[in-house]
Amino acid sequence: MEARDADLKKELDATLHARRELGEEYETALVDSFLEKVEQRIDGAVERRVRRQLAEQQLQVARGSRESRNGGDSWGERFGFGIVSLVLAIPLSAIGGGIAHLPGLLTAWAGIVGVNAVQAVRANPGLFDRRRRASSQDSDWEE
Repeated sequence: MEARDADLKKELDATLHARRELGEEYETALVDSFLEKVEQRIDGAVERRVRRQLAEQQLQVARGSRESRNGGDSWGERFGFGIVSLVLAIPLSAIGGGIAHLPGLLTAWAGIVGVNAVQAVRANPGLFDRRRRASSQDSDWEE
């Protein structure tokens, strides 16, 4: 940016020097020429900004469509989380059951179910709302 400002300053100095050498009769043409160069620089800067903003918007749209299509998580991520959860359930069950017997086992599985419930709600934000709406609609039909 500073290099562009330095170039523009040099252009202005050259224009003023040319005006001194050529006289006042060429002043309008020299000023018009300098202003045209300034306008070209402004147009170039605006064009770069517009291109950058369009690229950012296109990137956001592409990300948004990909997230809405995948629900934010890919099938592989959900499958991997389920596998890891089951693999970790084995030692947690053994530790909980070995140390505190049935209450420890129940606590370990409550934690496992809780973590999976949080993951399910994170991946599907309206998961439990749909069930409530469906059950309230069923009760409306029964009345």
